[in-house]
Amino acid sequence: MRGKTPVIAMVAAGVLGAAAGGWPVVRAQAGGSGPSVRTQLSAALADQQWATPKPGSWTMPKTSPDGLPPVLNHIDTQERVVFLTIDDGYTYDAEFVNLVRKEKVPILTFLTSTYIKGEGQYFWAMRNAGSVMENHTVSHPNMATLPPESQKKQICDSSDAIAAQYGRRPQVFRPPFGSFNETTRKVAKDCGIKSIMLWSAEFYNGTSGPGVGFNGFARGDGGKGFKPGDIVLMHYRKGLAQQFQMILGWIRQQGFRPAAVQNYLPASLGGNAPDKPAGD
Repeated sequence: MRGKTPVIAMVAAGVLGAAAGGWPVVRAQAGGSGPSVRTQLSAALADQQWATPKPGSWTMPKTSPDGLPPVLNHIDTQERVVFLTIDDGYTYDAEFVNLVRKEKVPILTFLTSTYIKGEGQYFWAMRNAGSVMENHTVSHPNMATLPPESQKKQICDSSDAIAAQYGRRPQVFRPPFGSFNETTRKVAKDCGIKSIMLWSAEFYNGTSGPGVGFNGFARGDGGKGFKPGDIVLMHYRKGLAQQFQMILGWIRQQGFRPAAVQNYLPASLGGNAPDKPAGD
């Protein structure tokens, strides 16, 4: 019986995730002629598959010479793609899950694991809308101010919680506030982290950014608009669905499209791409 518990727990979480807002509601209808409940549930739980980059259109990020997780803030690519990443998880918008499914937009979630306790079903729904769950610590501290043992606990405990809840151990880490040091990289490796992901631009959704106002957009290099390979930072905040529609409009108006950043990362850095391109 003990061996069956995780499966039961995952199915229960899946059903609750639908109620949390964002999964198709599966109802059994006696004598109905439509798809079976099992078929409908399988469709509801199926992961999204995102397009992979065109051969020769990008430069694969590399491992660090020191053997520690490299720090990334963009992807070198000629494609007009940007990568949408969303942090934290202290509030949620049920409409957002439906929007992600409808628009078929790849995102990457950096989850602060303390929020699993209150919103675990919601992020299960996000996971099955296609968002991989990566590590954003347990309680969102400034990592560079913490001693090594505290940093390690923040990363390892968060990975443990996310793996137990969502069935996959995080391999990419985002330090809160973008604050880290060499100790962070060392303990992150000990926790199974393969790369550290920062960002090249931020959408201050639901809040005000310095010099850009409410719902403003700012590049780290001081430029304007999007650039190929941008990693864009957002946050789970109230009204996220409307804010997401806003940034999707900007992206498309400038001739870009969202892409799945994990498909541009080699497996050695926690992504889905082979470490050596075909033919090498």
